[in-house]
Amino acid sequence: MTRPLIGITAEIRAAGWGVSVREAALSPAGYAFAVAQAGGIPVVLAPVLPGSAAQLAASVDGLLFSGGADIEARRYGAEPHQQADPPDCARDGFELELMRAAIAAGLPFLAVCRGMQVLNVARGGTLIQHLPEAVGHERHAADHGQAPAHEVRIDPQCRLGQLLGPQAQVHGSHHQAVQRTGSSLAAAAWAEDGVVEAIVLAGHPFGIGVQWHPEEGDDLRIFEGLTAAAAGGKPGSTISG
Repeated sequence: MTRPLIGITAEIRAAGWGVSVREAALSPAGYAFAVAQAGGIPVVLAPVLPGSAAQLAASVDGLLFSGGADIEARRYGAEPHQQADPPDCARDGFELELMRAAIAAGLPFLAVCRGMQVLNVARGGTLIQHLPEAVGHERHAADHGQAPAHEVRIDPQCRLGQLLGPQAQVHGSHHQAVQRTGSSLAAAAWAEDGVVEAIVLAGHPFGIGVQWHPEEGDDLRIFEGLTAAAAGGKPGSTISG
């Protein structure tokens, strides 16, 4: 069977080559390794060409929206919180455009951490900008630089639940989260404090967002679901708007 081509979003950052420092399109290797192990061919997509989303969506079999910095709050009609990351306007614009193109094309995608938030904002949803203020604790934050392990409850009827079952032990850290879900999106998993940990896009061949980082563990079921959907071809649009 031909391996499906999976595009992985990246960010532009300074990186070192010997004694020199240059701008680079960076993506943690864990995403590429997970896609490859699950049967796909990973391709890193640099956010450098506005207006290219539709052509990119037509050139790959699936997409993985990776983690990263906070989305600019004005993208969902809010004023930036003082704890929010500095905006990366080029990446925000590129990924929101690419997400909308993927949805319009019925292209299978997995949205991880920031990617899940991109999905929600692309569909008109909003975000909690600083979780400790909303939930009264910091258990969602990294512990000495490590993503904490925690259990999530999953809707067993949704696509994610069919892949993972009604609960899962996951790794992830974040200080933002879904507040109001966007159009055609439904919450699919929750932390013990009620914070939404996953969302799914109704009527889409494979449209899943997870707040944790599945690429940091050994469980490849989500990635296998993505590559299987991508190998099945590119169906037409099933969602308007």
